[in-house]
Amino acid sequence: MTVILEAAAGLCLLYYGGIVLSTGFSVSFSLFWPFCAALFGFLAAGRHYYLNHREEIPVWPVVSAVTVLGAAAAVIAVVLVLIGTGILTSTKKSMDYVIVLGAKVNGTEPSNSLKKRLDRAIDYAENNPNTFLVLSGGQGKDEEIAEAEVMYEYLRYNGVPETQLLLETRSTNTRENIRYSLEVIRSQEQWKERVFQQIFKEVGENAYAPGDELDSIHIGILTSDFHLFRAKAIAKKQGVRNVYGISAPSDPLLIPNLWLRECFAILKDKFMGNI
Repeated sequence: MTVILEAAAGLCLLYYGGIVLSTGFSVSFSLFWPFCAALFGFLAAGRHYYLNHREEIPVWPVVSAVTVLGAAAAVIAVVLVLIGTGILTSTKKSMDYVIVLGAKVNGTEPSNSLKKRLDRAIDYAENNPNTFLVLSGGQGKDEEIAEAEVMYEYLRYNGVPETQLLLETRSTNTRENIRYSLEVIRSQEQWKERVFQQIFKEVGENAYAPGDELDSIHIGILTSDFHLFRAKAIAKKQGVRNVYGISAPSDPLLIPNLWLRECFAILKDKFMGNI
């Protein structure tokens, strides 16, 4: 067991080194890996000390530590499975709206993560020309421009019609992405309702009277694969019945980092009542 713990510490350090060499020091949550390396190293040293001083150390601290670590590992394992189930969802065709979640931008250019989402959005828009894309993302503290505006320019440059795009530029996190995007969708549906009412009025028919906007439409959420479970759960919490996922690929090197970061984000949102 001591050897396994030492090997785990070494692997964590190697992985952190790979992240730094590949993408630099700017990757969110990457410091988790040297922390894990230190934790595994501490556990290895602690176990070695315990095996050589069993008679001097009471049992309860050891049992307590093993119980806490085991429970934490079990929770993380369950959440990882949930993240995996989000990735396995199939894409629905011809949805009414697809909310494209933003990600970091570099100046006026999309980051690699955001570019993968946008390329997936282009593919969906080409095959589903009647679907509106809601581009969701505000301006971060270290960003020159709102993410949605960068997304808009990228999609327009790559041939997506302006009439197919709606912008949401206020959000700063996933919960706000969904909330404010739903406001955009409701506004669009209300505009369509007024148009239909005017048409029916002009032809002398009864007024067009649809039901609740979100009950009668199909909404997709397009984001990175690891992010789909949480995004859909937040949407359902906010009252969206017909919600579907569209996944964009992640950088293979960053998958362990992204998935573990998402674990803690899911637990936080659950604690905060967002899912």
